[in-house]
Amino acid sequence: MARRDETDEDILKEAKARFERCVTWEATARANALHDAKFANGDALNGDQWDQGVRAARGDRPCLTMNKVRQHNLQIINDARQHKAAIKVTPVGGRATFEAAEVFSGIVRRIEYQSKATDAYSTAIFHQVETGVGYVRVVTDYADEDSFEQEIFIRRIANPNTVYLDPDAREYDKADMNFGFVFNDEPRDAYEAKHGEGDMPAPAALEHTDGWNDRDHVREAEYWRRNEATETLHEMPDGTVLREGDLSAEDLAKIKPQVVRSRDVAEPEIEWFRIVGNRIEERKVWPGKYIPIVPFIGEEVVIDNQMDRKGHTRALIDAQRMYNYWSSSAVEHVALQSKAPYIASARAVEGYPDWFVANLVNKSVLVYNDLDDTGQPIAPPERSQPPVMAQAYIEGMQLARDDMMMVSGQYQAMVGANGNEVSGTAISQRQRQGDNAVYHYIDNQAKGIRQVGRIVLDLIPKVYDTARVMKIMAEDGTDADIALVPNAPNAHQHVIMGPNGPQPVTPQQADAATADPNQPDPRVIFNPSVGRYDVEADVGPSFGTRREEAFNAFSQILAQNQQAFPIVGDFWAANADFPGADELADRLKRGLPPQYQPGPPPQVAQLQQAMQQQSQQARQILGQADAEVARLKAEIVRMKEEAKDRAGELAIKDYDAETRRLAAVGNIDQTSLQIIVRQMVEQMLGTPLVPVLQGHAGIEQSLQPPPDQAQAQPAPMMQ
Repeated sequence: MARRDETDEDILKEAKARFERCVTWEATARANALHDAKFANGDALNGDQWDQGVRAARGDRPCLTMNKVRQHNLQIINDARQHKAAIKVTPVGGRATFEAAEVFSGIVRRIEYQSKATDAYSTAIFHQVETGVGYVRVVTDYADEDSFEQEIFIRRIANPNTVYLDPDAREYDKADMNFGFVFNDEPRDAYEAKHGEGDMPAPAALEHTDGWNDRDHVREAEYWRRNEATETLHEMPDGTVLREGDLSAEDLAKIKPQVVRSRDVAEPEIEWFRIVGNRIEERKVWPGKYIPIVPFIGEEVVIDNQMDRKGHTRALIDAQRMYNYWSSSAVEHVALQSKAPYIASARAVEGYPDWFVANLVNKSVLVYNDLDDTGQPIAPPERSQPPVMAQAYIEGMQLARDDMMMVSGQYQAMVGANGNEVSGTAISQRQRQGDNAVYHYIDNQAKGIRQVGRIVLDLIPKVYDTARVMKIMAEDGTDADIALVPNAPNAHQHVIMGPNGPQPVTPQQADAATADPNQPDPRVIFNPSVGRYDVEADVGPSFGTRREEAFNAFSQILAQNQQAFPIVGDFWAANADFPGADELADRLKRGLPPQYQPGPPPQVAQLQQAMQQQSQQARQILGQADAEVARLKAEIVRMKEEAKDRAGELAIKDYDAETRRLAAVGNIDQTSLQIIVRQMVEQMLGTPLVPVLQGHAGIEQSLQPPPDQAQAQPAPMMQ
């Protein structure tokens, strides 16, 4: 968690120490990157591809710049633009679903579209190939001026020299960095308009002077740092994982007896500070768990504890210098030779001054004297040997060109020149060879874009934390609406709005409702907080390229088999780019044979319809049975109540009869009463009473003492 006892001075001291470490670690790489950038952009005006000492020594001699490095670099850069890695979200666990992952991917594509993320990726790739590293960042901001809802944006970093990252980060995409810096120059008049002219900052606590600062700007430093916080996780019987920090004391006490297991985890907290001069002007806690700065690295090596980053330019420098030198020398050699003059006798050109300016003025006819004074013919004027290019220079230029192809792995067929390849297989093999030579740039681009996707995926449930209707974008660029409900029970659910509110339906039922114009369109309820997801980066042709390839493939199929048009014509039109292609595809789709109509086959549809009818009939029968069972239950209850009432009446009657009987018995004498009682007891026992009484009498007699003992015993005392 944030260290509450820290002062601004403590934070500034920590930031300064960390920044000095970054400067020391990146010093070599930054110096080399500056040289590479100048060389890659060398031209006839700046002369940055020539060593200054060599250029000074040549004086007025030609120093030509034939920049072939640019073409080699652009081959990689433009290929990466055409085959940008696509962010794909995949389910991992915790009730995550494939459908919800598709929604996440659609949200990411929408964020990329509204952020113009292509510009951010292209800028980063340009610097990655040219100097060894480029950067992309992720920010959050309000959707518009009238909104309180936050949105996620992917932004470009135009100058990679403004970024410094943790030297101890070990991951290639620097996802494990603990701190980082981004420097910005705000126009001085804009700063004064915000803070007043008298509130100018003192000299900067972080001294960052690399030639791009000036007196018209105020330098700001964004300081990011990661703090580790300990959180306790509790797993419930249904598999749900709860964070103790999200629970109140009462809720924690309630769930404690149900907790299956618990463990402590380290959770990062990201802090952001805006430092101007020697003070902290703004601070906040970033909602995500990653510092939202992503490098696109070309090649990164550490030799003798010195870090260096390289782009594609570095290996081409010497070969390019050789080419420039040989081409300049060849031009110089030819320039020093005289122009090819005419050789003629004085009599042949006498009286015709046009011959003396023939190398300067274009004439349609040059007249000469073909006879001398004696009538003898005169030979016509002839050109002398023209200037000759030295073969050594031509061979030197060829060697330099071959060296550039050798060190880059990009041969003539890959940089626009015609090769010797004739068959498609040979061309593909040569193209594959070149792709393999520079594929690490494409792969590292994919690593950077994947980390951008992880940052965005981590932010989505934290930034989009209120119920709203969102636009998502499919891979083909079409839009769709989803209802984002943070407290929904499932990650993804199709519902159809009915008269009694939203009714959940299966994906198959949702597809059927979409195809049926008589039913309302289903909606998607999406909860980004349910489930765990991860990000993949697929590198390949863009959707537009694949669509063009699909159109060509269907065109070839239809050219060879015209009878297939009624079946695949809608696919052909859907992938076409001419006006009205989408409408044509819809019409062709509606005219498909029944077995090819969208949705299940006709036989399956009939079975489904029959099953639905049977299901309705079964529900009716069950309803009738339920009503009959309820009626019978009510009848049983009524009969039980009646039986209870009758039993009470019988008990009362028995009690009255017994009472009258006892009253009658009370009026009988004792002898008669004994007889009646004996009869009643015999009835109760079900056996004659006389044998029982005789048995009792025998037992009592056996228990009496002998007569002599009875006389010897004293008589009992009367009480």
